[in-house]
Amino acid sequence: MIAIIDYGMGNIHSVNKALQNLGAKTLVTNKPADIQAAEKVVLPGVGAFDDAMQELKRQGLVPAILESINSKKPFLGICLGMQLLFPKSQEAKRELGLGAVKGVVKKFPAKLGLKVPHIGWNQLKKATAECPLLKDIPDSSYVYFCHSYYPQPKDKSVVAATCDYGVNFSAIIWKDNLFGAQFHPEKSQSVGLKILENFVKLC
Repeated sequence: MIAIIDYGMGNIHSVNKALQNLGAKTLVTNKPADIQAAEKVVLPGVGAFDDAMQELKRQGLVPAILESINSKKPFLGICLGMQLLFPKSQEAKRELGLGAVKGVVKKFPAKLGLKVPHIGWNQLKKATAECPLLKDIPDSSYVYFCHSYYPQPKDKSVVAATCDYGVNFSAIIWKDNLFGAQFHPEKSQSVGLKILENFVKLC
């Protein structure tokens, strides 16, 4: 069973529907016990870093999330859910993140003259051929983004795929059982569904 964490800030319905269409058994939940009991966990997210962390804390979900990551079960953060895996964000005025991956979440520089947020289709460039989420995904495949901030891991070896939007940023991270996607696989048509299918098939 895949637990989809519902803390009031995410494309819960779209993520749930996409996973169910792939044959996965899912549970949308905000109960720590459900997260701890799940075989896999998905942390979606849309919105502001501070608000998201405050909700995770208010609902008592942070310990269950960190326990799940540390227990080595497959864990996927999507968009803001990926950013929350980091300890700090330039967006945040008050809150620290989960700190599961060292690094910082940065804002796209205004001097680039590009529209921010970065919304629309862009290409993934594989940084490694070993990432399980990228199995049977051709290099330079297009996926759908919607974000103003991007994660910059301290350890470059966790970067599984990048994207170029004025800066070359981490689009997928991978560290053991922990995965993050800065884009929305649930909105990325066949490529995104294949990435989610690869996650469903993880042991």
